[in-house]
Amino acid sequence: MSHASMLKARRQHQKNRKLIAGEAKRAKRLAKLALAGPVVKKEKVKKEKVKKEKVQTEKVKKVKPTKEELGRQDAKVAKDSKKSTTAAKKKGAA
Repeated sequence: MSHASMLKARRQHQKNRKLIAGEAKRAKRLAKLALAGPVVKKEKVKKEKVKKEKVQTEKVKKVKPTKEELGRQDAKVAKDSKKSTTAAKKKGAA
């Protein structure tokens, strides 16, 4: 037997084995479906759509901060920036 004919026989054998396995799976699937019986469809229940009511919100006026509060905020920002610059200087020195 030549090499080519051996390869041909091998391919044919693989093909047959694949077909038989596929048919076996299909038969098993069909048997399972037959055992289950007829399919019963559920009735579709339509849900009623509920309209959303729009609720009007009241606009809130923005309160302007007083001069004291603005001064405190400025002082806090200045203090924070001072800390960050001193930390940067220490990092640069190290």
